[in-house]
Amino acid sequence: MDNSQEPEIRELLERIAMALEAQADMGKARAPQDWNAAGAYVWLASAQSLKAVANTGALPLELLVGIGPQIETLSANTRQFADGYPANNALLWGARGMGKSSLVKAIHADIAKDAKTPLKLIEIYREDMNTLPILLDLLRTEDQNNYILFCDDLSFDEQDSSYKSLKAVLEGGIEARPKNVIFYATSNRRHLIPRQMIENERSTAIHPGESVEEKVSLSDRFGLWLGFYPCDQETYLTMLRGYCKAYGLKLNESDALEWAKTRGARSGRVAWQYLQSIAGVQGKTL
Repeated sequence: MDNSQEPEIRELLERIAMALEAQADMGKARAPQDWNAAGAYVWLASAQSLKAVANTGALPLELLVGIGPQIETLSANTRQFADGYPANNALLWGARGMGKSSLVKAIHADIAKDAKTPLKLIEIYREDMNTLPILLDLLRTEDQNNYILFCDDLSFDEQDSSYKSLKAVLEGGIEARPKNVIFYATSNRRHLIPRQMIENERSTAIHPGESVEEKVSLSDRFGLWLGFYPCDQETYLTMLRGYCKAYGLKLNESDALEWAKTRGARSGRVAWQYLQSIAGVQGKTL
């Protein structure tokens, strides 16, 4: 071999080695350099990495009014998990704006304060559900923490088959869910798929029962179901009284009821939106 060709060959070999290394790293997620930098993260599927969240906006649990049984149940389940005991994946389903996602964030913030093992909240978007196994591979090795995986507004349509990835992760796959991971999801639908989709499956499938069962069984894989229901007028006003007391605001109940009427609903979300409106008028920050 001509010695003059050695640099070219060396450069070619280095490029091949780099390409092989990059290929080997495909499908492997990157952990944060410092897990202590934040208590919550968002899974960026395209970059296969986690982005730190400085502030989740978690409310104190005592400000979540009208969902006392749900608070008690999910808090106990999360405490079991944080203490290293068995706990269930949870599906929070029901009326819009009644505190489902707020409850998950509030309980994480409450329990993470004194957890023996650091408790991290990681949000994964519904459209990225097919990358869930990659994220779990990462968290399985990052065992210095416990993790609550959280998907807000989880649901699937007729063309979406990513629910199969979630089914395998929750229960039924050959590879078990890591012991340091639990999955919490919120949804407006109890069965995570629209009723029309269920009816279409029944009418077109050769074996309608089996086809429907495959999709409905996804929600059955959540060991804990918590229902959230529309609130009455008094609960709505109680929410606002608590908010106003906590933030030093003056409440005009007639005005608050009129606000709900214009929105066509009474809920925790509507109450909070009204609170933001009067906070601005009264020159207060939240």
